[in-house]
Amino acid sequence: MKLSIPAILAAALLSGCTTAYSSTVEVTRFVGEAPAALGRGSIEVRLGATEAAAPAFAPGSFEAPAFRTAVAQELQRLGYQVVDGGGDQVAELWLDRAVDRPGPQRSPVSVGVGGSTGSYGSGVGLGVGINLGGSGPREVIDRQLRVVIRPAAGGQALWEGRARFDATGNSDFADPQAAADRLARALFGDFPGRSGETVEVE
Repeated sequence: MKLSIPAILAAALLSGCTTAYSSTVEVTRFVGEAPAALGRGSIEVRLGATEAAAPAFAPGSFEAPAFRTAVAQELQRLGYQVVDGGGDQVAELWLDRAVDRPGPQRSPVSVGVGGSTGSYGSGVGLGVGINLGGSGPREVIDRQLRVVIRPAAGGQALWEGRARFDATGNSDFADPQAAADRLARALFGDFPGRSGETVEVE
């Protein structure tokens, strides 16, 4: 069976595509000395004061509302009454985001045109070269969400948790809202969790 040149090119381009990927979510939590105070009363969700100017949470950033909303929804599910201010407790959020952008890669397809003259006449040939290695991985986004719950009046933290995962730029979880929802669900699943234990969540 002979394939046309467009069919060969299409197959080559498809072979160069990078499959979407996202890792499991790595979750670590620490429970304070008053676990009975968790999951009840009113709570305010706000950015961590020392890192409010971080790029992901900078003023006007479209990521900050996504993570605030995701965390607030999980806290409500746990039994908290989420308020804009004056709550019994405060949930402080930090987000660390890193993007790995690979350097330029060789194109997965090369096309060459050649002419020849021989004893059987002249002709023109079209050659297609395929780099089976593909065009290299797409950018990889690594996000980590950290949440600390403490009494609004101050004092020791009641609970702290961190969740992180990475995903390629063509994954559904490259979207900030999807990433926020996934991290928040993993972080607050089986709340408050075993103190100091790190688990992997699908």
